[in-house]
Amino acid sequence: MAESLPVLPLSERLHQIADDAGAQLMGVSDKQSSVPRAPGKWSAKETLGHLIDSAANNHQRFVRVQFTDGLRMPGYEQANWVRVQQYASTQWEELVALWRCYNHHLARVVAAIPPAALAHRVTIGDDTQAVPLELVARDYVDHLLHHLAQILPRVAFGA
Repeated sequence: MAESLPVLPLSERLHQIADDAGAQLMGVSDKQSSVPRAPGKWSAKETLGHLIDSAANNHQRFVRVQFTDGLRMPGYEQANWVRVQQYASTQWEELVALWRCYNHHLARVVAAIPPAALAHRVTIGDDTQAVPLELVARDYVDHLLHHLAQILPRVAFGA
């Protein structure tokens, strides 16, 4: 782990990212959000949908791993999830609102993880190495920032 912030500041950072990015995302039109970044790439709608899926998958991890050290959890087929949930045809404002609220909820969940549970280990998908729950939470925020930069390339969040 490169950075070792206490989990509470990590949760505060997640809450702030949701607020700041949510406001910026609302400045993107439904039409703009429907255009793929490049041929064969996701649109902003699909990328934000992927972030909603990431929130849903990590929500399960953040809760379940607190109760069971050494848990094995499934990965997820991101392209299939994005396709079957039809994010490309969903209204942009609806996606932004769902993403923002879900991340506010996750910020509360992360803030409430007991310190001892942060060391609980989880194996995800086909990975062979278990990782601590704390790393899963930090990676979630890093992943979030990576994809927000694809949607809003000129804006920095959570520096």
